[in-house]
Amino acid sequence: MVKVEIVAVGKIKEKFYRDAIDEYLKRLTRFAKVTVTEIEEGNSLKAEAADIVKRLRGYVIVLAIEGKKMTSEALAAKIKSLCDEGKEITFVIGSSCGLDDSVKQRADWKLSFSDMTFPHQLMRVILTEQIYRSFMINSGSEYHK
Repeated sequence: MVKVEIVAVGKIKEKFYRDAIDEYLKRLTRFAKVTVTEIEEGNSLKAEAADIVKRLRGYVIVLAIEGKKMTSEALAAKIKSLCDEGKEITFVIGSSCGLDDSVKQRADWKLSFSDMTFPHQLMRVILTEQIYRSFMINSGSEYHK
């Protein structure tokens, strides 16, 4: 089974965000083993980076505003390609202050969902939904339409 890890700085405090994330994680169990690792918010991006880098495995995709923008279908194709190669995938979401450059440099790929800035808690919901959507697209489901 494919392994996907989401490494995210900070905890989800709002129940409605946790509920949405949990729902997508539950749906994903038929496609992949998805885990979420929460990194404690540090006093600096460097401190957070040290904790993040320790947890990076496989193909690392960081969410960064300067990253590549793509459609859901293109993300699905990227995930399918990585799964076909048998690669573990790690997504990284920074704190409200972003990510240290050392984490971005360690990444295999930078992904941007928008030029806009989103709360990192909401970004975790969006990312889990898009991972789920990717697997649904790859399975031929009508979910994504």
